[in-house]
Amino acid sequence: MSILLALVLDWRFGEPPAKAHPVVLMGRYLQLAGRGLTRHPPRSAFWRGALFWCLGAGAFAGGYGLLEWALGHLPFWLGLLLSGLLLKPLFAFRMLLEEARAVEEALERGLEGGRERLRYLVSRDTQALSESEVRESLLESAAENLSDSVVAPLFWYLLLGLPGAALYRFANTADAMWGYRGAWEWGGKWAARADDLLNWLPARLTAGLLWLISRRFSFRSLLQEARKTPSPNAGWPMAALALALDLRLSKPGVYTLNPSGHPPRPEEVARGLQMVAQAGWLGGLLLASIEAWPYILKWF
Repeated sequence: MSILLALVLDWRFGEPPAKAHPVVLMGRYLQLAGRGLTRHPPRSAFWRGALFWCLGAGAFAGGYGLLEWALGHLPFWLGLLLSGLLLKPLFAFRMLLEEARAVEEALERGLEGGRERLRYLVSRDTQALSESEVRESLLESAAENLSDSVVAPLFWYLLLGLPGAALYRFANTADAMWGYRGAWEWGGKWAARADDLLNWLPARLTAGLLWLISRRFSFRSLLQEARKTPSPNAGWPMAALALALDLRLSKPGVYTLNPSGHPPRPEEVARGLQMVAQAGWLGGLLLASIEAWPYILKWF
């Protein structure tokens, strides 16, 4: 099963070198395509952004489609092995957990170090965050990226194969680079909306996985908290983690999830990251089981 193989490769070896990483190549394309995009008037910026997004998405999804077609002409075991190798760079599970743990380790050495390390995970200004707010931010990022970086690419791989995973990863990278307010409001609008669409179901699936791990909150409470965030998707896994651990997670001046919860302490960060790891593996195993089912049926 290629999903299971890719998860094992990720857990054992982590990310491939930057020179061989397809997401790095996606980022380079988006950087080049985005030059000068914010200087155009709104309508021109929107359509140019949409065009460059579609060209990049088509190129990467098409390239992976050709690779998948070629794998279909190889012996089954070899095609399976190569599918797992090609899928691995399109999601990041081990790196997500390592980066989140690195923030807590830096925070234990000093608040300024924790703020500095948090910048690797979040785009918000970290300079004025308190110790509690740093921990809240790292847990929010871990929950959101469980959906964005693990569940969603595997979900789209299950539905559409390697082209689907590549398309999603391109969309998510484009949103991270272009999907901002301010100068990128129009040039990045297509990228932001495409990412919202592709993440809609995986974000809710991720929340369901966290519920299966904890069984500590209701759908009604999850729905109430998830609606508080500006993003239509990010609130679902973040609210699920907040409710599962009975923590307050917030972005100052924007939202507060589970306001009756208490601020996270070091032991709850460890527990939260453990839950993220368990939910990631559970999701991967469930998707791998679905992937394997047609082959299992052939044996009977």
